[in-house]
Amino acid sequence: MSDITLSVPDISCNHCKESIESAVAPLDGVTSAEVSIDERNVAVGFDGSDATLAAIKDAIEAQGYEVAS
Repeated sequence: MSDITLSVPDISCNHCKESIESAVAPLDGVTSAEVSIDERNVAVGFDGSDATLAAIKDAIEAQGYEVAS
């Protein structure tokens, strides 16, 4: 099990939160996805054997948000 927090500077509202959480949460191996509007980040719990960091980033970016490096 892994936990990671990704910085997503464009998060600014509840729509952003819902969009990102609904894209990341259903990914195979993801156990939790929590967006913080105030911190502008996404905390993700995942099983590294089923979900990859690249897949998580791709899901966020597919919603139109850039993941900061």
